[in-house]
Amino acid sequence: MIGKYINSVIQGDCLKVMRDIPDNSVDITFADPPFNLKKKYNGYKDNKEFSAYLDWCKQWIYEMVRITKPNGSIFVHNIPKWLTYYAGFLNKNAYFKHWIAWDAPTAPMGKSLQPSHYGILYYAKDLKQNKFYEIRYPHKRCRKCGYLLKDYGGKKAGLHPFGPLVSDVWTDIHRIKHNKYRNEHPCQLPIHLLERIVLMSTNENDIVLDPFVGTGTTVIAAKRLGRRFIGIDIDEKYANITKDKLSRESSNSKIGDVWVSFYLDEIATIRDIDWVKLAQYFLIPENIKDIDFTKIKFGRQITLLK
Repeated sequence: MIGKYINSVIQGDCLKVMRDIPDNSVDITFADPPFNLKKKYNGYKDNKEFSAYLDWCKQWIYEMVRITKPNGSIFVHNIPKWLTYYAGFLNKNAYFKHWIAWDAPTAPMGKSLQPSHYGILYYAKDLKQNKFYEIRYPHKRCRKCGYLLKDYGGKKAGLHPFGPLVSDVWTDIHRIKHNKYRNEHPCQLPIHLLERIVLMSTNENDIVLDPFVGTGTTVIAAKRLGRRFIGIDIDEKYANITKDKLSRESSNSKIGDVWVSFYLDEIATIRDIDWVKLAQYFLIPENIKDIDFTKIKFGRQITLLK
């Protein structure tokens, strides 16, 4: 029954579509739902009454958990206010792993601390079986000279050549702020944010489902990384934008046979287990100890900093 949905974008109510998908059949589910903040979506009114909104959220969250495989993961992106309620729903049916704080400052709202992050709840269907891969991001460098920004007190030689392991606070991925990089959607996420999630929780050919796919960030990320996907959106305009983008998407996010995430032609995320293979593809010589990796940037090819 799930086969008819694979690698497609469905225009329709996510609850109706997900209820037609069998139990334990999707590898990960990712949701970035309307925030109920009166944002201007094309065909959806983002102004439900408080209890009605939470009741609706409870329904699609339970469906996400139901269709996720025992070794799969559930991710939900929103502002902290709503995530506190979502966690209550999820705690009854899945297992908490992380609250990922995505550093994305917004405008001051008055009479409160300035909002400075969005949250991504990360839950496992079954903790013992959960599929997870440690991931790394590049060392932070000076934008002009390329050298490491952080002073490691004479211990740079002991650093991982590519970069540190990713924590539960993500400061290296930024919001899409310029309209020229956006589609006609009020809540478009950067694609390398979704690529990071896909890399750390799935393998090639796994199925990624997004019940609020919008203009396609999740399914584009899945396609670039060799995963199968299911996208759902109630709005016909957004569904058509996503279908058009998918039809024009031909790039594989790969170096050799290793899936990686790129941003501005530099690597943004790798899986830790893939580093040895990547080092070979970069033709790093055997005398690796003699190389100063603090002076190397990794992109589709390595760049030696002068």
